[in-house]
Amino acid sequence: MCKEVDMQKNDLVILNRMDYSSGIAVGNWNGSTPGIIKALSPHRHDHYTCMLIESGKLEVVFDFKHLTMPAGTLFISPPGQIHQILSTFGATGYYLSFESRHINKSAYTSLDNLLDDTMLITLSNHEYEWFRTILDSIIKLQDLNDSVCSQVEEPLLSAAIEQAILCYERSTFIIKENLSLRSVSISKEFKNLVKSHFRTLKRPYEYAEKLNITVGHLSDTVKKVTGLSASELIQKEVMSEAQRLLYYTEVSIKEISYHLGYQDTKYFIRLFSKKAGFSPSEYRKKYTKKLDHIQDQ
Repeated sequence: MCKEVDMQKNDLVILNRMDYSSGIAVGNWNGSTPGIIKALSPHRHDHYTCMLIESGKLEVVFDFKHLTMPAGTLFISPPGQIHQILSTFGATGYYLSFESRHINKSAYTSLDNLLDDTMLITLSNHEYEWFRTILDSIIKLQDLNDSVCSQVEEPLLSAAIEQAILCYERSTFIIKENLSLRSVSISKEFKNLVKSHFRTLKRPYEYAEKLNITVGHLSDTVKKVTGLSASELIQKEVMSEAQRLLYYTEVSIKEISYHLGYQDTKYFIRLFSKKAGFSPSEYRKKYTKKLDHIQDQ
């Protein structure tokens, strides 16, 4: 699957990196698979992760959401999201880990536009069998370990991702607006920049400068595409990371504040309290107890 490495200097949670010699990892898993056992501890990936539940049920926390997924469920989680398996309940299935460079532009664009959080899909019997066939085919190609076979893997992977997106859109009744390609491109570039720089850049004009557009154009475009203002998206990224660190680590609030780019811890506490409705310490106490209760069940 992927290999575990030490935390990056700017990361406070274990980061599992993809093995860059392959870029695509696929196989079958059960409760005793080493990768599943490692996933019993909170961690995040630097790549996309997809799992198909074949039997039993899988209980997982994605960031702060506790989900129980029965057989016939498919999920795709984005890089950077913290997750932890709580219980496998006799579950078995398929795993598929991949870097974005291994899917075509159409699949990547669709995935990037949709996937801010985990994509969770309840499959029909027909859809389930289709994904099983694709994943079995990719496994067989990797077993052959042939350079020609590797050229076939990527189209199959792209097809699987695009089909997953279609299933997700149908199940959630997503209606696509008539947006220009330029607007979508600006919004995507902005979101990617925010994910990379939210610790150091907190103001929309700083991102507008990087994109070589006016801050007004950035704000109008992002609002039209995402429904949120540029400032709201920056704050959302900061808050999500703060909540992850409070939920999954024991580092001090002062250290979290510094990690997120706030030298004034009191200001960070006021900002967090305003957005979350709890102080950081209250949030940690409340949700840590909730996680402990879930794990004890």
